[in-house]
Amino acid sequence: MSAPSGFSYKRRSDGTVVIVHRGRAAATLRGGRAAKFLAEIDGEDDQLVMARWTGSYKFGNERMGKDHPRNQGR
Repeated sequence: MSAPSGFSYKRRSDGTVVIVHRGRAAATLRGGRAAKFLAEIDGEDDQLVMARWTGSYKFGNERMGKDHPRNQGR
């Protein structure tokens, strides 16, 4: 599985953090959750952290396209 990409975040003046994925707002964090996110984003891979916070991370149904029955050439 490839690393997540396309995430960014914006800090607002009121302390709110908006996580954006491919130009659309994916999550809005306020108060303690925003502070916890900002503390976590400093130490790790930013893209992976934002993917986890938005819930767009490893659903369990990922598989390689070549292994899908549709692509077996039958």
